[in-house]
Amino acid sequence: MESRKPEAQTLDLSPPLRSGWLERLFKLSLHGTTVKTELIAGVTTFITMAYIIFVNPNIMADAGIDHGAAFVATCIAAALGCLLMGLYANWPVGLAPGMGLNAFFTYTVVGTMGYNWETALGAVFVSGVLFMFLTLSRVREWLLNSIPVSLRYAMGAGVGLFLGLIGLKTAGIVVDSPATLIKLGSLHEPGPLLAAVCFLMIAVLSYHRVFGAILISIIAVTLAGWGLGLVHYNGVMSTPPSLAPTWMAMDVAGVFNVSMISVVLAFLFVHMFDTAGTLMGVAQRAGLVKPDGKIENLSKALKADSASSVFGAMVGVPPVTSYVESAAGVAAGGRTGLTAVTVGVLFIAAMFFAPLAGMIPAYATAGALIYVAMLMMGGMAHIEWDEATDSIPAIVTAIMMPLTFSVADGIALGFITYVVLKAGTGKYKEISVSLWALCAIFIAKFIFL
Repeated sequence: MESRKPEAQTLDLSPPLRSGWLERLFKLSLHGTTVKTELIAGVTTFITMAYIIFVNPNIMADAGIDHGAAFVATCIAAALGCLLMGLYANWPVGLAPGMGLNAFFTYTVVGTMGYNWETALGAVFVSGVLFMFLTLSRVREWLLNSIPVSLRYAMGAGVGLFLGLIGLKTAGIVVDSPATLIKLGSLHEPGPLLAAVCFLMIAVLSYHRVFGAILISIIAVTLAGWGLGLVHYNGVMSTPPSLAPTWMAMDVAGVFNVSMISVVLAFLFVHMFDTAGTLMGVAQRAGLVKPDGKIENLSKALKADSASSVFGAMVGVPPVTSYVESAAGVAAGGRTGLTAVTVGVLFIAAMFFAPLAGMIPAYATAGALIYVAMLMMGGMAHIEWDEATDSIPAIVTAIMMPLTFSVADGIALGFITYVVLKAGTGKYKEISVSLWALCAIFIAKFIFL
């Protein structure tokens, strides 16, 4: 009789073990989250990123790439990146072809420099391989872990400001002005007003801790736009176009000439430090930073990011990178890779449900981006404001990201300022070898690229 008790206990424990495979895979309880929260966070992140499904193919088409193939390539590359990030690194970060990088691809490399898109894809592939080498050799992780705490917080805040500016610009709340550079847009138009309503609705619901506040607000504003005739129903499903025109179409041999060196380095530097700023900012919000300042699973996150970029070039898109819009999902409660996996699955589904995905208007997602931007600014409270050699570089980093419309340039200017101020005030011991190296690289970037 006694010998049967252990067997009975084993049988009693097996059902919860089988039903809790998501818990074991993503360590949900350890991160203080649930399956429901992660799924809602994933949907939220996807909705804020969904614009890339339509924007990227249009930009790629300007480079001469088949629009249908670019659409499918965008979905596939984004899905793989998200799945890698979620299953391997267990991070709640969505990935997709990078905005800014795709513009550089089309309008600079192809448009201005005159290379064909196959050679441009070759440059993306080579830069991705170099990026992966830096990651696998742990050089990149060493560089990121050596970043001063003040600049880490500034990166998060700067990414937030940059995200906010994107949201304000997308909504039409701020517009360009020949006289003053930017100005307030027309609040008589429904788009800016609905974006503002979305932002305020999210803020109020979040204050009252309403579960899924961001997603609820986005859906509500979308329905309001539908009622006003601004959102149009275009069907439910469509057959995905062929990927054949872009699959393995990159011309790697064409990259190996002197004139292409600057192109490869530009893709490498911009991708590397855009990703650094994004991962730093999202890690702070997701609670992935350990008490000693190190970031949980950073090495795996970097490997997933770099591998995604290589595969992206193979299917026919510019560098795949981590998205600042992931902060929307984190704000909705996302803490683990289940959020990223959800985003990846939705990108796959988007290939078949493009008409429905296209119904979410830009002003609805813009309201969410503006709200998340406000949250990310909270990191500035942790900066040592009484120490000018820390606070001034932090301000430069945060402010210059939106003003230059580049996360990479904001990081570069902040690092240069940090090194110059520390060296100029005799605080050489606070400048690590990696910071000296990064400063030299950034200065060279501004001079030669």
